[in-house]
Amino acid sequence: GAPLPQMPEGAPAPFQDFFDEFFNQKGQQDNRPRKVQSLGSGVVVDPAGIILTNNHVIEGADEITVSFNDGTKLNATVKGRDEKIDIAVLEVKPVKPLASVKFGDSEALRIGDWVMAIGNPFGLGGTVTVGILSARNRDISSGPYDDFLQTDAAINQGNSGGPLFNMKGELIGINTAIMSRSGGSIGLGFSIPSSMIVNAVSQLREYGKVNRGWIGVRIQDVTDDIAESLSMPATHGALVAGVVDKGPAALAGILPGDVIVEFDGKPITAMHELPRFVAEEPVGKDVQVKVFRKGKEEVVTAKIALLEEDKVASAENPESPAAQPAPAVVANSLGLTLSDLTADLRTKYSIKDEVTGAVVTDVEAGSVAAEKNIAAGNVITEVGQEKVTTAAEVQTELEKAKTAKRRNILLLVANKDGDLQYVAVDITK
Repeated sequence: GAPLPQMPEGAPAPFQDFFDEFFNQKGQQDNRPRKVQSLGSGVVVDPAGIILTNNHVIEGADEITVSFNDGTKLNATVKGRDEKIDIAVLEVKPVKPLASVKFGDSEALRIGDWVMAIGNPFGLGGTVTVGILSARNRDISSGPYDDFLQTDAAINQGNSGGPLFNMKGELIGINTAIMSRSGGSIGLGFSIPSSMIVNAVSQLREYGKVNRGWIGVRIQDVTDDIAESLSMPATHGALVAGVVDKGPAALAGILPGDVIVEFDGKPITAMHELPRFVAEEPVGKDVQVKVFRKGKEEVVTAKIALLEEDKVASAENPESPAAQPAPAVVANSLGLTLSDLTADLRTKYSIKDEVTGAVVTDVEAGSVAAEKNIAAGNVITEVGQEKVTTAAEVQTELEKAKTAKRRNILLLVANKDGDLQYVAVDITK
């Protein structure tokens, strides 16, 4: 498989491997904690002593020392750090103003433009490498707001936190990750664009944290199968799998099964773009959200709320009925054996009270359902965006779709905790 992105975090000090091996052999029984030193990069963004680097370079550090090109060394304190986009703002107390850089506009970059990286690879000291901008808007699954610049300028361990410049000498990125089998550069380096950094740095300096927007939806990718099952003209947008009760999206009228295709005038071409667009909006702003719902587009207005770390999706807990009918077991063409959701089955599969629908009791190996990772204990809550509460209703909706000569149909599947996911299944097999 493809190698995973790596954070080229602080390179070990020179000869660290040699010393590690020597001491490990000499003191096999010595379990005392040893001081570990790592080296990363940073860039001065204010002559008064403000330095920008990666959060992963300084995370967990007991002491941070900044070394400058003229040999000066200053102790640094952390003004603020943000794990979500992996930046940290440090402060030093210089005797005289420091040489600093200016932010450039990463949005103005074009594929093929020359860029220059500066850093401290493998602890060697200031090193300059050049290359081109290879791609933009890269999602490498490192965080919720991935929007990396990709470059073939050599970036290695120890380069993390260092600057990426355009040919005007303006700071247009912070070098953060590499993709490599060996740990060395193979021309796949990733930088956080300045467009994401400028506002975050300002907030970290002022508040020590970054305030972000939130609308209270849980989303998933729109695959080709899902787009076809929803009769969408193209595969794009973010499919709403869940809406937080009384959150901004719920108050705006956004529903599970909607596909958000445009947010504040910006088209959503892929799911991962939406969290970033929402996060960048100021709290309290009214935003136009375009959704695709049951064959047509609608526009609703959502008021941006503050994203708080403890905000999680919630659901009301209706009381369980005192008595439930005997389960109706149905085996269908998808390879699913379904049953009505009784109290006994809730207990057997540890299904929460708020989850309603038809419970999966068996999945045929090699079936359509098995290919989509549907498992025993899952609950089918919707079929073709129609709510179902019994096994028989699932079968009825499947038959309707077949009669209508549909190729795919969308199932809303809940796990035992009530987490929802839309799954498009082929009903022609």
